[in-house]
Amino acid sequence: MNSIDLPSLAQALADSTPTIRHDWTREEAAAIYHAPFADLIFRAQTIHRQSFDANAVQCNQLLNVKTGGCAEDCGYCSQSSHHDTALPASKLMDPAKVIEGAKAARDAGATRYCMGAAWRSPKDRDMAPVIEMVKGVKALGMEACMTLGMLTDDQAKQLADAGLDYYNHNIDTSEGFYSSVVKTRSFGDRLETLEKVQDAGIKVCCGGILGLGEKPTDRVEMLRTLANLPQHPESVPINMLIPIEGTPIAATATPVDPFEFVRTIALARIMMPKSDVRLAAGRTAMSDEMQALCFLAGANSIFIGDTLLTTPNPGDSKDRALFARLGITPRDDLGVHAHGNA
Repeated sequence: MNSIDLPSLAQALADSTPTIRHDWTREEAAAIYHAPFADLIFRAQTIHRQSFDANAVQCNQLLNVKTGGCAEDCGYCSQSSHHDTALPASKLMDPAKVIEGAKAARDAGATRYCMGAAWRSPKDRDMAPVIEMVKGVKALGMEACMTLGMLTDDQAKQLADAGLDYYNHNIDTSEGFYSSVVKTRSFGDRLETLEKVQDAGIKVCCGGILGLGEKPTDRVEMLRTLANLPQHPESVPINMLIPIEGTPIAATATPVDPFEFVRTIALARIMMPKSDVRLAAGRTAMSDEMQALCFLAGANSIFIGDTLLTTPNPGDSKDRALFARLGITPRDDLGVHAHGNA
């Protein structure tokens, strides 16, 4: 039996250059999503290796710097003031406490610190402490990410001037299904904030949630929207819904088929070849085998730590054990990809 020279094969794949497109059609994207599973994974893994080390995963940690009381009515969110989830609203955290948490995250292996505030949009008076947080995280040698809701042009510029690396603002689902999930803002409002962030020179972190009651076509359209933006989001988080009692969607949520979730990861990798694709919320409900398939399909970023915003996360010991079993190492290069691609 002839053996395969794996190092030579990996190098041949790495030497190829992925094609960056912004003109995907519905038919093309759907055909990729519904392709035979083995063909889909092979294509995604091949494209993944053209820009990334296939055995390295970027690690982020997320902190809720302001909890609850949000004026938005997102049907999945425990922090909305519209829902009775018994989650009390809090004030914005002291920047010193946030920076202390970032240092602990760095020491645990995180290279990016993500900070979230439950706001529809920040008030001008909120910007000074937020900027202090950004500068403090950057001073630790980490990348800084914020999610604060919708921004004005001036607020985006202030964050850029402070050195913010990433701004998270998910579109959640397709434009057609969006109004079934959120009614207090439009899909266009989301895209407008993404444009402001990109115009300010901040990298975009934008993805969505599976399990909201959407159809496969909605998942395809969500990713097609992102892939057809003038610039692909540098980070694309794919979340699996964790139903929270008291939220409208929790009453009607149905589990996402694991293979459908993996197909979504693969489609994101194929259509956005140089973006980090993050396996985000919902990992506590995923088997090790499902997570391994997600990494094989092109996921190369996770959140570490015991909690996300208000939901549980597997924890560092479980992640270390999984990484050891799969031969994965945390990516410690602060976002510089293995083959020098941005």
